[in-house]
Amino acid sequence: MATYETLLIEKDGAVDWLTLNRPDALNSISLTMVDELRDYFGKLAEDESVRIVVMRGAGKAFCAGLDIKDAQTRNEQPFGGGMGFQGYLAEVYIRMRRCPQPIVSLVQGPACGGGFSFVLASDIRIAGESARMNAAFIRIGLSACDMGSSYFLPRLVGTSVASELMLTGRFIHADRALSTGLVSEVVPDDQLAEAAKPYLKEMLTTSPLGLRLTKEGLNVAIDAAGLEAAMAIENRNQLMCSRTSDAKEGMMAFLEKRDPVYTGR
Repeated sequence: MATYETLLIEKDGAVDWLTLNRPDALNSISLTMVDELRDYFGKLAEDESVRIVVMRGAGKAFCAGLDIKDAQTRNEQPFGGGMGFQGYLAEVYIRMRRCPQPIVSLVQGPACGGGFSFVLASDIRIAGESARMNAAFIRIGLSACDMGSSYFLPRLVGTSVASELMLTGRFIHADRALSTGLVSEVVPDDQLAEAAKPYLKEMLTTSPLGLRLTKEGLNVAIDAAGLEAAMAIENRNQLMCSRTSDAKEGMMAFLEKRDPVYTGR
């Protein structure tokens, strides 16, 4: 397993606990962090040992957004493609959505700009009571449409609330995030890890292929041209799952009123 400078990866069985580990800088996004996140999420598609990723921040913040001081050095760095650092960072969020493992974000303190987009690109979000999130880009002379925010946010909270948050850059705090459906629940900050465990336990009782294809199916259905297009993916995924040994085991366990024992085959 790679050793990272800005990330801490702790393995607990089939779950990776990924911690953004720059607490003195409120886990702001440095060039090194971008390098490491691209590497980590890029490798997950071929890593069957990891079934779920839990993403969190060390210290009092989830992620305060781009490290502006660190960013001053980026012009000296070579980046592939015509978008330079902009496209280089954006690829992190694409890889988060592309990886087959569900991502659970545990959010405490500020999650701003690119840090907010980490939350939005996740699959399940749990907020600590101190959580406050915003599309900070518009507060520093930029467009609020950045790092997937214009794609993710309207799909999560609707166009009206998304427009409000993005056009003003105002913060959405934990309680309102819950009422708008942006997060699944709000708990005291020191209970975030414990609050994640029931979600992890329930996901780990599913078949490995079923869990992966459910994330894929949801992603495709969001952008499907219509019902038929969404159902075409559902039909394909169900046929793939139904031909596995795990599907046979799941059905037999149901009939025998016992917990299934999945092997990933």
